Amino acid sequence: MNGLEAYEAAGELLRALAAPVRVAIVTELANGPRCVHELVDALGVAQPLVSQHLRVLRGAGVVKGSRRGREIAYALVDEHVAHIVADAISHTGETRDHAESPVPHASPDPGGTTAAHASPRAVPVDTPEEVIAP
Repeated sequence: MNGLEAYEAAGELLRALAAPVRVAIVTELANGPRCVHELVDALGVAQPLVSQHLRVLRGAGVVKGSRRGREIAYALVDEHVAHIVADAISHTGETRDHAESPVPHASPDPGGTTAAHASPRAVPVDTPEEVIAP
C-alpha cells in the first residue's frame, strides 16, 4: 500500500468512527465482546440504531460478529481502533481544558508553517515554538 492508499484507508476508518454512537460502541467493545442487547443496555439507545451503526463498523472492518447461540457477539477486529478512540476522547478533554486559555500564535518559519503546526507531536499549546522531533 503506497502513501496515498494508506491515507485513503485511514480516512475511511475515521469516517466509520465519525458518529458518537459508533465511538461509544467501540469504547464498549474495548472491554470485550457484546451482543446487541448488551450494547443497547449499556448505551441507552434503541436497538435499530445500534444495529445500524454496527453494520457500518462491520463494513469498515472495525468489528466482527460471531454466533453465540441465537445471538451474535460483536468484538473489535483489533485493539488499534480502541486506542484511536480512547486517544480521541482523551484529546477532546484536553482541548476543552485549554479552550479557555488563549493560544499564542507563532510566527511563520521559512518553510511557511508555524511551529505549532509543524508536527502532530507538538508540545503543549502554551509553548508552540517547541516541537518534539518525529
